[in-house]
Amino acid sequence: MQHRVIASPVLAGLVALGLLASAGAQATMYRYTDENGQLVIGNTIPQEATKRGYEILSDNGRVVKTIPRALTAEEIAAREAARQAEEERQRQLEAQQELDRQLLKRFSHPDQAIRALRRKIQEMNSLIQLKRGNINVISGQLDNEQSRAADMERAGREIPEATLYRIRRLEAQIREVEREISAQQQDIESVRKAYEEDVLRLEEITGEKRTIPLNPESENADPETTEGAQ
Repeated sequence: MQHRVIASPVLAGLVALGLLASAGAQATMYRYTDENGQLVIGNTIPQEATKRGYEILSDNGRVVKTIPRALTAEEIAAREAARQAEEERQRQLEAQQELDRQLLKRFSHPDQAIRALRRKIQEMNSLIQLKRGNINVISGQLDNEQSRAADMERAGREIPEATLYRIRRLEAQIREVEREISAQQQDIESVRKAYEEDVLRLEEITGEKRTIPLNPESENADPETTEGAQ
């Protein structure tokens, strides 16, 4: 018993020494740059040094892990801006892909879009011609009313209010139809621009080139006749 009692403290001491040696061998080492720009290796690292970034070393001096420096407020803001820009780019890309899918449902070749453009503009020009015909009719009625009013004035008669009202109404109708024609002409340009963009996009996504002129000399020409003349 005494042997064990005497031996136990010795054994405990040896075990303790072994644990300390093992702990020392496994102690974490750091490599960092101090405030003077000097490279330092130690088993501790100042708090300020961690902001500049550091490396964790193994017991044989190899780099186990690299901790990057802390970002500045400006860098954090720039990173966030870049993230948002990338998200916006992805949204635009997805939106364009959806537009392309819809466009390909309408047309499989740029020439189809050009033919559709010509038909659309021809329809719109036909409506304008009808409105111009309406203006001619109204202008004839206005001329008659104005002629009667002029005859009354030459005869020294007072022009009835009803006649003056009809003249004003006919003049207003002409102005209104002229505004409609102007608006439709603007619509034609908008339609032309939209279709031309579609044609260029179709060329890009299909790899096919148009064989029909995009801007023919006369939009009122028959599409098939114009195509056959190419």
